[in-house]
Amino acid sequence: MKRTALSSIVMLAGLLLTGLALAQNPIIYPAKGQSPDQQKQDEFECHQWAVNQTGFDPTKAQAPPSQQASERGGAVRGAAGGALLGLGIGAITGNAGKGAAIGAGSGAVAGGARQAGRNQQQQASNQQAQSNYNANLQQYNRAKAVCMEGRGYTVK
Repeated sequence: MKRTALSSIVMLAGLLLTGLALAQNPIIYPAKGQSPDQQKQDEFECHQWAVNQTGFDPTKAQAPPSQQASERGGAVRGAAGGALLGLGIGAITGNAGKGAAIGAGSGAVAGGARQAGRNQQQQASNQQAQSNYNANLQQYNRAKAVCMEGRGYTVK
């Protein structure tokens, strides 16, 4: 279990760093003596062109999803529900305390397992959304770079 959690943390850190690297805007240099005002105009027009070509506007697109902390409390909720169920069963059989204790233990295990499954699904969904965002941004940056290079700028 600890190995899985550590692997997930390492993978998330790698995705975040990759996302930050991909999310950086290209650096644009005037290669033919363009003025700062001309460069601003060209960047604006190339931004519009890149948005039209890719269908992605990083100024309006939703920010990449944060890697949310896993929700906790599934085991506690499961224990509470199990204790109530066990209490009822124990009361019928004559030992409510023992039934509640058994129910709490069973409920905690089941609730923890359900929560872990939900956390994994959320993590996979966040990773896919981050990957899609990065791919769209990378495509947009390539399109803008092509436009700027066509106007005589050096793009790095």
